[in-house]
Amino acid sequence: MTDGRAMHDLGGLDLGPIDRAEHPRTLYEQRVDALVMLLTSPSVGAFKVDALRRAIEEFSRADYEHLPYYDRWMQAIARLLVEQRVLDQAELDARLAAVAGGAHG
Repeated sequence: MTDGRAMHDLGGLDLGPIDRAEHPRTLYEQRVDALVMLLTSPSVGAFKVDALRRAIEEFSRADYEHLPYYDRWMQAIARLLVEQRVLDQAELDARLAAVAGGAHG
């Protein structure tokens, strides 16, 4: 946006109709949502939902506009886990590599 708005601030803009139809969430979307619920739960407390929002709002315009909704969440979760010192970057990278390679645990 060129009017001084942040990229996530769409209030009042005419962007056409909103598709309000329910759609089934994919397994990936359900897992990301569950991960956020777990990490923000009082028993875990890795970060607060407000921190997730902040991390998403700090994305570059290109990332914000082009990443799918739940991919934004996942990238923000990764940033927050490192920022909050739940994992360091090397540990996060190793875990992501293990998941990509099909390892579990």
